[in-house]
Amino acid sequence: MKKKPQRSCVSCRTVREKNELLRVVLTPEGEVAYDPTGKLSGRGAYLCRNEECITMELKKAAKLSKGLKKPLTEEEIKALAQSLLGSIKEEQ
Repeated sequence: MKKKPQRSCVSCRTVREKNELLRVVLTPEGEVAYDPTGKLSGRGAYLCRNEECITMELKKAAKLSKGLKKPLTEEEIKALAQSLLGSIKEEQ
């Protein structure tokens, strides 16, 4: 049987299958965006599909910034919050 890739959430450090997490990517152009496909090129960081985990991390964004190796601006954090929380609500 083929192994499924696993990643850890930058906020709570829980290890899960890659497709169970939300991917945030730092593109080669320097933009930070939510990657619903998980296939965009660039440095990625993962968050749980849990509203508490997302809101807790985006309040400070320290671990996410460290995972992406780029400090996040307030505008980037707000845009990420909208897209990540919006994707969770669409799934429910």
